[in-house]
Order: sequence, then structure tokens, then C-alpha cells
Amino acid sequence: MAEAVLGTRAGVGSSRRFYVWMASACLAIAVVGFMPTYFLPIAQGRFKAEPIVHIHGLVLFSWVAFFFTQTWLVATGRTLAHRSWGMLGIAIVTAMTFIITAVVSMRVAQASLPGQPPGTAHDVKAFAWVTMSALLFFVPVFILAIVKLKDSETHKRLILLMTISMLGAPIARWFSLLAPAPDPNAPPWPAGLPHVGAPPLMVAVTAGLLGDILLVAAMIYDWRTRGRPHPVYLIGGAIMLLLQVTIVPVAHSAAWQWAAAAIGHLAG
Repeated sequence: MAEAVLGTRAGVGSSRRFYVWMASACLAIAVVGFMPTYFLPIAQGRFKAEPIVHIHGLVLFSWVAFFFTQTWLVATGRTLAHRSWGMLGIAIVTAMTFIITAVVSMRVAQASLPGQPPGTAHDVKAFAWVTMSALLFFVPVFILAIVKLKDSETHKRLILLMTISMLGAPIARWFSLLAPAPDPNAPPWPAGLPHVGAPPLMVAVTAGLLGDILLVAAMIYDWRTRGRPHPVYLIGGAIMLLLQVTIVPVAHSAAWQWAAAAIGHLAG
């Protein structure tokens, strides 16, 4: 009996350490990913954007910091504090939902202004699917995690899956460093219009698939510790993968272009 209890405690301790490492990896990816295109330019006074963009960055980064903190609290035995701070997570995800939609709406509206270069509106609306599809994935996953709050094994995996689904954005920032320099002979952007654009959709696809490596690691850990991957990873991971590999056709579809235009109208 004593050996069984000790074995169970050792398993719980191992699981908690694993999730701390996973949360640390998510936080590190967010920090390193946004370092060259956001954090450093801000520190050097070179980053100029609308205030809502900075709010967007603060809210989304607060999630990965919150996720790491919550995981660390559980790992150190502070489960009561973890539960007490849970309401903050609901507030952050609610804020993310509104701020992401607002930024997408603003960018689509800017790209659709008369006089913008040909193709700008289409490309921006296409890339908006990358952002909105991520939102449409992680919000239901988070809601399900709240529903499964008393089922800790399911709850923690849903929260990890949700966080992994958000890592495509910081990973994609590094691809922007590999982009060719602007053509010096290209015509200047129309005067008086906001300079908006969108990276190639395949950048988002590749970045998302690279982020999935963490999900594979979580599935391997499950395989070693419980004999098979948890259904959260199998079902949720399959849905996430489907969204990732269908980004290009959906983003260019007439249905999404119409929907993105409607989202753009929210900005006025």
C-alpha cells in the first residue's frame, strides 16, 4: 500500500513538472518570437502602431504569462491559489476575444479604403482568417476547459492545447526576418492611406505546424505515462490540424472574403 501511494505521488509530481516545462516552453516561444519585431523595436523607439495594437499585444502576452503562473502554482502545491486566480483567466480570454476581433476589423477596414493598392483588401481579408480561425478554436476549447474544471486531467490538457494553438503568431514573426527587402523601385504607398499588408498564408501554416511539435511532445508524454494519448489531444489536435492545413483555400474563398468584409464594417 505504501509503495502504491509513493508511486502515485511520484506520478503526480512528474506530471506537474512536465506541465511546468510545457508552460515554460510556451512562454519562451512568445517572448523570443515577439522579441525582434515588437519588444526590441519598442525599446528602441522604432515601433509605431495604433494604441489598440499595443493593448492587443499586452492582453495576448498576459495569457501565456498567466498560464505559466497557474501551472507553477499547481506544481508548488498552491492549488487553492490556482483556483482563486482562475477568474483572471476568464477575464483575459474574454478580453482577447474582443481585442482580436477589433484589431482584425480595423485592419480589414484600412485595407478596404478607396485608393489602396490592388489586391491589398483581398490579401488582408485572407490573412484575417488565420487570426479568426485561431479565435474560433481556442475560445470553445477554453469554455470546455471551464466546464471540465473538476476533471483536472482533462482541464489541464485543454488549457495546454489552447495555448499551443496560439503559438503560430510568435513563431511566424521569425519568418518575417527572412522576407526579402522591399523593392526600392516599387511605387510609394498612396499618400494619406494607412500602410497595411499581410504575410504569405503559408507562413502561418508553417508556423502553426511547428508549434504543433509541443502537442506531439504532450502526446508522447501521455503515451509513456498512461499508455495512450488523452482524447483531448487526439480530437482537439485533429481539429486544430485541420484548421491549419485548410487555411489557404478557406482564406481565399468567396464565403470568407464576404465574412471578413462584414467584420471590417464593425470598425465603422
